[in-house]
Amino acid sequence: MCGIVGIAAFQAALPPDKQRLRTMCDTIVHRGPDDEGIHIEAGVGLGMRRLSIIDLSSGHQPIFNEDRTVLTVFNGEIYNFRELRRDLSARGHRFATDSDTEVIVHAYEAFGAQFPTYLNGMFAIAVHDLANRKLCLVRDHLGVKPLYYYFGQNHLIWGSEIKTLLASGLVPRELDVDGLGQFLSWEYVPGKQTLLKAIYKLEPGTILEVDLDKPVHAPRSYWDIPMPKESTPYTSADWEEAVDAKLRECVQRQLVSDVPLGAFLSGGVDSSLIVAGMGEAKTFSIGFDDPTYNELPFSHTVASHLGVDHVTEIIASEVVHLFDQLMYFLDDPIGDFSIFPTYLVSKLARQHVTVALSGDGGDELFGGYETYLADQKARQYARLPRILRRLVIEPAVQALKPRSAKKGFINKAKRFVECVDYPEALSHARWRLFVDDQCRRRLFTEDALKQMPTPVDHHILDLFERAGDREPIAKSLYVDMKSYLCDNILTKVDRMSMGVSLEARVPYLDKELVELAFQIPDEFKVNKNQTKVLLKKVATRHVPSDCVYRPKEGFSIPIKNWLGTQFRPLLEELLSEKRIVAEGIFDWPTLRRLKREHLAGAANHSHILWSTMVFQTWRDQWLDGSVASMHSSSTQDWQP
Repeated sequence: MCGIVGIAAFQAALPPDKQRLRTMCDTIVHRGPDDEGIHIEAGVGLGMRRLSIIDLSSGHQPIFNEDRTVLTVFNGEIYNFRELRRDLSARGHRFATDSDTEVIVHAYEAFGAQFPTYLNGMFAIAVHDLANRKLCLVRDHLGVKPLYYYFGQNHLIWGSEIKTLLASGLVPRELDVDGLGQFLSWEYVPGKQTLLKAIYKLEPGTILEVDLDKPVHAPRSYWDIPMPKESTPYTSADWEEAVDAKLRECVQRQLVSDVPLGAFLSGGVDSSLIVAGMGEAKTFSIGFDDPTYNELPFSHTVASHLGVDHVTEIIASEVVHLFDQLMYFLDDPIGDFSIFPTYLVSKLARQHVTVALSGDGGDELFGGYETYLADQKARQYARLPRILRRLVIEPAVQALKPRSAKKGFINKAKRFVECVDYPEALSHARWRLFVDDQCRRRLFTEDALKQMPTPVDHHILDLFERAGDREPIAKSLYVDMKSYLCDNILTKVDRMSMGVSLEARVPYLDKELVELAFQIPDEFKVNKNQTKVLLKKVATRHVPSDCVYRPKEGFSIPIKNWLGTQFRPLLEELLSEKRIVAEGIFDWPTLRRLKREHLAGAANHSHILWSTMVFQTWRDQWLDGSVASMHSSSTQDWQP
């Protein structure tokens, strides 16, 4: 695990210099505090920061092939590297280290640009082919590890985080207002877009192959979630056996490590099954003093049942002091409140281990979100007489004040009627939308709206089309895998765990388990009023039923309440009239109304207000560069 950077100079451009690459590496020392590697040759500079996990003594990067014509830097883990090594050795390739990194250069020699299809892991890779004057950038199948790039007239510049590209001094800082519109709507910037016009994400399952003499910007897909095969005679019991066995196999595969390893354990279905597949384990959970946000009793029950060494910590409600620190890691911002508990549980785990397994991905594979049920209920709700819905039910629900508790019937009902009239084509995703077209026209100024040509729902509708001829739930899961999971959840887990130099692994996103899960019929995932039907049956084989069949809580904090208390000064500072009017992006009367209604307890606007605060902080840090430079210089003394 590490962070990577690089610069390729085109044509008459000066070759990259070592100090520029080192400056880029310095911005991500948190990703790799153990080692640094920089190499410049034939107009291409590669750099890395390493967190040593496998082959601690000889895994220094860049790593070369036998005749030093192919070299690579790499962020992540290749879980099938031993099998690949045996195969490549049988083909005549000679290995100089025991690291998983070295299989990359030999796989590239053997299979060319098709080499990523042979890898099972999480990875962001740069391969420099000196003999053929080529460069390959690759991101793993599901997007567990990030990779950003800038393709200019004179340079291709890339890195594990946006801040590495900005630190090069060669990338323009210009806000993509269209991307901002998407961010406020979904709490993440979808697809290849970022909030900077010149910088793009390499999307999951994609390779960018560049001829350094005739550079062209043309990423292409090397893998996609497979279509279901012809129907099989599998019963529910058959699928249970298959999933149970494959999940345990994936967990065991991801236990490879030369440093201490553990797991996050919330006591829910997904994390509990991961821990059950580990055998002996050290597990970590945090709780809050607000009982509606505290899941520690469930994690204690599961840990006791499985006989693992469980470490817990109660977190005080005061977390505002973490805001600036966490925002530094979100140079590709998300509006997800759960960055705070994710960071805190990662920090707790890092005191004991260097690697932690996470249960992320289970909901997207097996149908765990309540939004799938909301979509089903919406079809039932639409059968009611329109006059009853519009003149009785919806006004009554809208008149209710939101409750301070995490969820509850009133909060769910208000969210349901708020989103039920969003475009039906969005399916379950409409309950993830926080700024629709109508709200967008009120929230932004006319000048900003002119720079937002992309419709709010564009990426969701495009993904539904790309999903092809699948069952309805399978199509929704495909959309979630390609949007909410990779652009929000995995971004959060990567940034918050790497912020404390902890490697987080996600066994549910082993490509073999993903391919299996997408063969399972809808009826075994979401059925009637139950989510995650099949996986819950698997879970009851290993953990108490009380921990399996309980309401889904999610991993969050009471930010809606804290905006009126500990975060109130920050809210007023970042969303002040003077600042909003001067910047000319947001409509001040609309923002003022949202603030007043929220602080008065008349409505819950926490998602819009929080995402706007996150953007304002991002703007301060990364558009003017002052804070970015400050953090870059200070990371020289960073310690995990």
